[in-house]
Amino acid sequence: MKKLWKNCHIATMQNGQYSSIENAAIVTDSEIIHWIGSQQDIPSDDYAEILDLAGAWVTPGFIDCHTHSVFGGNRSVEFEKRLQGVSYAEIAASGGGIASTVRATREASEEQLLASALKRIRCLLQDGVTTIEIKSGYGLDYTNERKMLRVIRQIADTLPMTVKSTCLAAHALPPEYKDQSDAYIEHICTEMLPKLHQEGLVDAVDAFCEHLAFSPAQVERVFQTAQALHLPVKLHAEQLSSLGGSSLAARYHALSADHLEYMAEDDVKAMAAAGTVAVLLPGAFYLLRETQFPPLDLLHQHGVRIALSTDLNPGTSPTLSLRLMLNMGSTLFRLTPEQTLAGVTLHAAYALGLQNTHGSLEQGKVADFIAWDIEHPSEIVSWLGGDLSKRIVRHGNEISV
Repeated sequence: MKKLWKNCHIATMQNGQYSSIENAAIVTDSEIIHWIGSQQDIPSDDYAEILDLAGAWVTPGFIDCHTHSVFGGNRSVEFEKRLQGVSYAEIAASGGGIASTVRATREASEEQLLASALKRIRCLLQDGVTTIEIKSGYGLDYTNERKMLRVIRQIADTLPMTVKSTCLAAHALPPEYKDQSDAYIEHICTEMLPKLHQEGLVDAVDAFCEHLAFSPAQVERVFQTAQALHLPVKLHAEQLSSLGGSSLAARYHALSADHLEYMAEDDVKAMAAAGTVAVLLPGAFYLLRETQFPPLDLLHQHGVRIALSTDLNPGTSPTLSLRLMLNMGSTLFRLTPEQTLAGVTLHAAYALGLQNTHGSLEQGKVADFIAWDIEHPSEIVSWLGGDLSKRIVRHGNEISV
C-alpha cells in the first residue's frame, strides 16, 4: 500500500551529513521507502493515502544505541551521595552502584520490570526514538539475565519500536562470585551465553572493561565465545581509566566501543581501521562531572564514526531524552548539530549493525522518520529540553505517543 508524504524538506542524513532535499516528498510502500526526492518529480501512481506534512523538516527516526532501560529499584540517593563528594568507585565498593540495582532487579518479576521499563522508554519514543538497543547486565546469573532479556523482547512486542537486545552479563561481579572473577567469566562463556543465545534472546554481546569490572584478558574470553556463537560484540571501554579496551574491541571488529573518555591515539587508529563506532555518552559524562574529555579531535582526524546515546540507566545517566543528548553533544563535546544528528541516525545505525536498513532516508530503507515543525534541522539540537512539535512515522505508519 503506497502512501505519498508531500510538502516537506528532508535531511536524509546520507553519508552522515544533512544531505538535504528542499521542497521534497517521500513515497512509502508498506514499511519501506519506495521513492524519495523533489516534489516536482513525484511519480504518478494511485496512492492509497496522500499526507501533507505542511512544510515540516523530516529526519530519520532516532536510534538510541546504548541503553540500560530495564532495571529494578531506584538509585537517586547515590546522586545525592556523589554531590556530597563520594566517587562512583567508592559507591560501587560499598555495595552501591551496579550491585544495588542487581539486588533490586533480581527481586523484581518480569511483569514489574516490563512495566517500569515501558514508562521510561515511552519518554524516548515521544522524543522520536524509533529504534533502541537495551542491555541486560543487572541479573548476573542465568535466571535473571534471561528474565531481563525476555523483558527486552516483550518491549519489542509492546511498543512501535525496533528493539535490539544485548547480553551484558560481564557488567559486574555478582555477590556469589566474590573474588572469583575468572570463574564468573568462565560461567558466562560456558553456561550463560550459549544457553541465552540458543533461546534466541541475544542480538549482541557487551562487557565492561574497567579496573572495577573486568580486565582486557577476561573481556577477550567473552569476545571469543561471542565470536564462536556468531554474535557481534561491543564494549564499555576507557570510561574511568585507560586499559586499551577500545583497541581490544577493534581487534574483534566490534560494532562499537562506548564512553571512551580515556582512550589513546593508538585506540583511535585501531577503531578507525576496524570501522568500530565511537559511542559517546554525554549524560554519564555530565552526571559524573567528568573532566577528561573523549579525544574528539583525534576521532575526527582519523575518521571514526561518532554516535551519541542516552546511556539510560538508574545511576550514572538517568536520562529520558535523546534530544537533550544532542544539545549536550554540541555544548560539551563541540560537535556541530549536523554531527550530533548523524550520531543518533546513521552512525547509531552502524553501532547496531543496522546501517543497510536504518539511519538515513533512502530508497529501499525502512520508513522510520520524524516530521518536525521547525525551520532548520539545527533547531532539533539547539533547543534545550521541552518537547518539539513533531509527527513520528514508524514502518510507514504515523504513531501516536
